[in-house]
Amino acid sequence: MRPQVTIAVLVLGISFFALASKPETLQDLMNRVESVRVEDRPALCVEIAERQLKAANELYTAGKVDEAQTAVRDVVAYSEKGHDAAMESGKKVKNTEIAFRKMAAKLRDIKRSLNFDDQAPVEAAADRLESLRTDLLSHMFGKGK
Repeated sequence: MRPQVTIAVLVLGISFFALASKPETLQDLMNRVESVRVEDRPALCVEIAERQLKAANELYTAGKVDEAQTAVRDVVAYSEKGHDAAMESGKKVKNTEIAFRKMAAKLRDIKRSLNFDDQAPVEAAADRLESLRTDLLSHMFGKGK
């Protein structure tokens, strides 16, 4: 076989396996959180929180308020885990802070689209993410840095 054909077959084979592998489900990611290295945990927790934030937005849009509030609680819980891991390891602090800022802004956008009775948990979640974000900023730029 000619070298060009061999390379093309190899590239196609690798592409096939890359496309055939399924992306991890949210539950798979949640199950992995405690088993990954602490320096890898902030990024994993942020991904879970972002997925749950997207799900919460879709659930609120569909009128499934109880399920959406559960997703919002997950956003906060996994953000807290990501914050703790970032503080412990000193890794991914900046990326985690940026993600928290964006998620807090998204939560505030969602809040504005809700009935008054449904706004309080979303506002509390946004405030908690802002608090976590501020703590990360203090860690990055506080005294002794």
